[in-house]
Amino acid sequence: MSEFAIREEAPPDYADVDRVQEAAFGSPGEAELVRILRESVHPQLSLVAELRGVVVGHIFFSPVSIEGAVSSPSVAGLAPLAVAPETQRQGAGSALVRAGLRACVPLGWHAVFLLGDPEYYSRFGFVLAAPLGLRYESESFDSAFQVIEIVPGALSACAGWVRYHEAFAKF
Repeated sequence: MSEFAIREEAPPDYADVDRVQEAAFGSPGEAELVRILRESVHPQLSLVAELRGVVVGHIFFSPVSIEGAVSSPSVAGLAPLAVAPETQRQGAGSALVRAGLRACVPLGWHAVFLLGDPEYYSRFGFVLAAPLGLRYESESFDSAFQVIEIVPGALSACAGWVRYHEAFAKF
């Protein structure tokens, strides 16, 4: 495992973040999504992972809402997470997720949702959201849509559709 420095993204990192997102996903879509979210969502959390002074990873958290919930706590969505292909499987993604979840606390987010591989994300405490009555877009996403409560019990009275920023619909 390599030693990664995790820190908040700064404007001089934008081109490096674009490079990492495009390399990790093989297209410019996620980089464009990050650019739109940077300008349009608040609060937001954007972290980079550096290895020997080079940005090799990026993670972004943005507010989401729970449509249909009578009372909804402040919650976030984790997307996208990217690590440069040559640095994958060395711990950068895990370091970004752990640091990001810790940094969600002072922002007042009580839970974090994501769409991803349950085998990977379960190591951080994420569980499938559908059994809790929380869904994304349609039931076809149930096998990959996950959540972690940062504040235990925060979602106990919630059920409904989790809605991300409208920019996600473009990608």
